[in-house]
Amino acid sequence: MEDCVFCKIIKGEIPSNKVYEDEEILAFKDIEPAAPIHILVIPKKHISSLIEVKENEIELIGKIYKTINKIAKEQGFAEKGFRVIVNCGEDGGQEVGHLHFHLLAGKKLGEKIIG
Repeated sequence: MEDCVFCKIIKGEIPSNKVYEDEEILAFKDIEPAAPIHILVIPKKHISSLIEVKENEIELIGKIYKTINKIAKEQGFAEKGFRVIVNCGEDGGQEVGHLHFHLLAGKKLGEKIIG
């Protein structure tokens, strides 16, 4: 998508503070962090939202979760814990139309939404 901010970050048109990158996945620090550690993990392939994930992209979603675990271990917050949030659609709070996973850590994250 030409006007997608995350696609522009992937192409290097917008700078980001990269934490991880491979051929399929990019992770970078959120510019408006909601926690001391707030990393966005995105597929390089443009997928609009979680609801748009196709059968042949399921493996990519698994790789994203594996990458999240790798980042948590490398950044040193795996043992203390972290939260992963995926917003889907307007009512779900999705602000950027590119699938992204919020990785939050670095403090006790308040009340559990669900158990």
